[in-house]
Parts: sequence; structure tokens; C-alpha cells
Amino acid sequence: QVQLVESGGGLVQAGASLRLSCKVSSSIGASYAMGWFRQAPGKEREFVAGIDWRGNRPTYAESVKGRFTISKDNNENTVFLQMERLKPDDTAVYYCGAEATSSRSSRNENEYDFWGQGTQVTVSS
Repeated sequence: QVQLVESGGGLVQAGASLRLSCKVSSSIGASYAMGWFRQAPGKEREFVAGIDWRGNRPTYAESVKGRFTISKDNNENTVFLQMERLKPDDTAVYYCGAEATSSRSSRNENEYDFWGQGTQVTVSS
């Protein structure tokens, strides 16, 4: 069973930065496309960023483009989300997902095969 473990969330003020990490338990994670999603209270889970299995071709939601950067280290089976200039609207539980059957990441959460438990990001104004 493949497990994903997120870390790096926390409480920060608006304008601050955070770096989220998602470690895949198996080396097979190096072959997975990965994505970050988030879910705010009372809202549906939404796509944030995705990256292909090689760590190339990043894609972003419009709301985070220019502020967030996704990257993948296949030697460490880890995907990162560097978040800059955080806003209160970024407050959510952030989840990483892994696509086992596609080389490219999807914006559709139903395409993902494995999920982490989530990490809370809270941005105060």
C-alpha cells in the first residue's frame, strides 16, 4: 500500500511563506504524477498545483499562479509546494495526491489514486 505523508503546514500571517512536503512511502512514487489540492471550510476540494512524474510541466490554479511553486524530488520520493505571499484566502487543509496511471498530473481529483491525510494551513490577516 502506497502512503503519502504531508508536513509543513502551520499558522502564519498574511504575506508569509510556507513550504509543504509530501513524502511517498514507496520508491514507485518516482513514477507518479503528483498534485496538491486544498479544501477550505464549507467548500469543495480544489486543485492547487500539479507536476508530471519527471518533475516537469507544472500546472497551477489561477488563484496561486505566481505565488506557489510545485517541485518533485524523485531521489527522495517527495513533492513540495513552496507558497509565497500567503493570503487569508489560502487558509485550508492541503492534500497531496498521486496518480499511478498517468504520467501527467490532472486537475480532476477523481484521477488520483492515493492521498495523504492533509496538513492545515492557516493564514491570518
